[in-house]
Amino acid sequence: MKSAYDVIIRPIVTEASTDQMALNKYTFEVSPRANKVEIRNAIEEIFKVHVTKVNTLWRPSKEKRRGMVVGRTTRRKKAIVTLAPGETIDIFEGV
Repeated sequence: MKSAYDVIIRPIVTEASTDQMALNKYTFEVSPRANKVEIRNAIEEIFKVHVTKVNTLWRPSKEKRRGMVVGRTTRRKKAIVTLAPGETIDIFEGV
């Protein structure tokens, strides 16, 4: 069984994710092997909130160039977590 801290890698704080906080949705980068149930349990365990919905998606890799060398960034898995009405995650407040 995975630890909750192995499932959730980091929060994603961008302009778009900050706008979604008004709708009670929070965005996290998660482990590539994590499923929605593991993500839900990890968020509830770490932040002591109730999760109503979890949406996952893969952020595609991008081609990067440094001089003549062409490489690719790694693709990452994101989760958009919707919380129960009236609940918030304090790590995002004031950002």
